[in-house]
Amino acid sequence: MKFDFNTMVDRRNTGSMKWDVAEHELPMWVADMDFRTAPGITESIMERAEQGVFGYTVLTDEWYQAYQSWWKERHHFAIERDWLIFCTGVVPAISSIVRKMTTVGENVVAMTPVYNIFFNSILNNGRNVLENRLIYDGSEYQIDFNDLEEKLADPQTTLLILCNPHNPVGKIWDRETLSRIGDLCSAYHVLVLSDEIHCDITEPGWEYTPFASVSENCRRNSITCVAPTKAFNLAGIQTAAVIVPDDHLKYKVNRGLNTDEVAEPNVFAAIAPIAAFNNGGEWLDALREYLWENRRFAEKYIKNEIKGITPVSAKATYLLWLDCRALAGNSAELCSFIRSRSGLYLCDGNEYRNGEGFLRMNLACPRRLLEDGLVRLKNAVKLRDCF
Repeated sequence: MKFDFNTMVDRRNTGSMKWDVAEHELPMWVADMDFRTAPGITESIMERAEQGVFGYTVLTDEWYQAYQSWWKERHHFAIERDWLIFCTGVVPAISSIVRKMTTVGENVVAMTPVYNIFFNSILNNGRNVLENRLIYDGSEYQIDFNDLEEKLADPQTTLLILCNPHNPVGKIWDRETLSRIGDLCSAYHVLVLSDEIHCDITEPGWEYTPFASVSENCRRNSITCVAPTKAFNLAGIQTAAVIVPDDHLKYKVNRGLNTDEVAEPNVFAAIAPIAAFNNGGEWLDALREYLWENRRFAEKYIKNEIKGITPVSAKATYLLWLDCRALAGNSAELCSFIRSRSGLYLCDGNEYRNGEGFLRMNLACPRRLLEDGLVRLKNAVKLRDCF
């Protein structure tokens, strides 16, 4: 293997949010990989750091070109330079856009279960969460379009936050589904904010479809948030981009991001995406292979060794969504029990709404850590059966 994903990196006592846990605990919760980033990114950061001067930073032509080239070559979507706006992160962008593009008391639709921070961005800004609850048939999740149209038709609804690909269920929305969402939102004058941060973490051989690439309705009525941070493990660098094809929307988004002071890059936020998108493709392809080997290993282990838990099939993200409804009790109690008895730290499905009976597990770690986590999960479930 050209790239090393098996070496254990000790992240304790480094200020890591993920690893700020007790010594005996194994954190497999937050979406943060335990791999070193692509070598080219580290080299670019170190080369820049050696200059020793860290003044105010502006975006170069290379920053724009890196995003444009990556999306054209990887995702078959031609992004114009003028559509791109820098932001310090996808979450700051979402919160800012909610503030700028909606009014206090209005409804924002979210397809649940979904990334829990969406709710913070909506509720903390005085807007209402309107849940379009995804339907799980025991095999995969689908959108309840009748319910979605009812929610969009409410005159108080002004924004839909789409997760594409979907976290936590790992769903890649197909072009037909995205087109249908776009047509409905256009018909009811509801703006689409698409979070596409997980777009590059897909099963080898599978591609995601950018929402804005699907149709004219989708292009002119959407704002898309993207970043290299999930795919290249750069969350701490605080770098992202917002894609806004419509000039009128772009003006408003740009004003909102600047008013909130989240539109200026630090030194490394400006150069990390360039290194990632220009030089990180081979590393990312190898990473995806490793992640899906991890997924297959985990799914097989759980199927053969752990009764009462069923992994939900996924084509995207490095997150394993676990159906634990066959076990007695609720998922919050189960999550707490597993952590207290085994030290394995997972996410309770209730955090994502419409996730009762499910847990989320992060697979983005060396195989030895994954094996440890699965054994802890097995032993905790066995212990629970004894009570």
